[in-house]
Amino acid sequence: MDFRAYPDREMLAMGLADALASCLRRCLTTHDSASFCVPGGTSPGETFATLSGADLEWDRVHVFLNDERWVPEDHARSNTKLLRETLLTDKAARARLVPLVNDAPTPEEGIPALEAGFEGRFPISLLLLGMGTDMHTASLFPGADKLDLAMSNTAPVLVPMRADTAGEPRVTLSRRVLADAMDIHVLIMGDEKRAVLEDARTRDPMQAPIAAFLRDATVHWAP
Repeated sequence: MDFRAYPDREMLAMGLADALASCLRRCLTTHDSASFCVPGGTSPGETFATLSGADLEWDRVHVFLNDERWVPEDHARSNTKLLRETLLTDKAARARLVPLVNDAPTPEEGIPALEAGFEGRFPISLLLLGMGTDMHTASLFPGADKLDLAMSNTAPVLVPMRADTAGEPRVTLSRRVLADAMDIHVLIMGDEKRAVLEDARTRDPMQAPIAAFLRDATVHWAP
């Protein structure tokens, strides 16, 4: 694990955005397209706002979320809505969004139609993960109903997920798909999450799912 500490969150946003842009640029020099898998939530907002202005061939970049709540895109808790408002603006508005939700009543019913959008998108070129204080990442929650499946080596690309702490039903990319990414970065902020991350490094990934990704990751942190 490579740990990069920044003096403040503004410097973190600038440094991480630069690292992500450099990775995408390198990928596009040798490949026809790049896949960029990103977290939801508000933590990456400033990074995404900075990255959205990067001079890249965004029309060759396929963007998709690590996971999504099973809610309509115009819902206040929709990660897709948040992504459109933060990353997919400015120059990055030309990027191609791969949807992670549709109009089906449940994730189980909606996943088959979503899977076609991921054909040719793997391995993921660039993965950015977040982490909760319960050590979850994406929708890989400790104690979630289908965590065993999602963490297995034979998991499908997309797994429906429900957990007591998750709120709505969700859909998540599986561990094997995420861990196979060519370049992995993790974004955390605050002293509490730094302590949680250090604790997670010594834990079983079934108890601390973020631990499954740390060995080869670059972690970006600011107080």
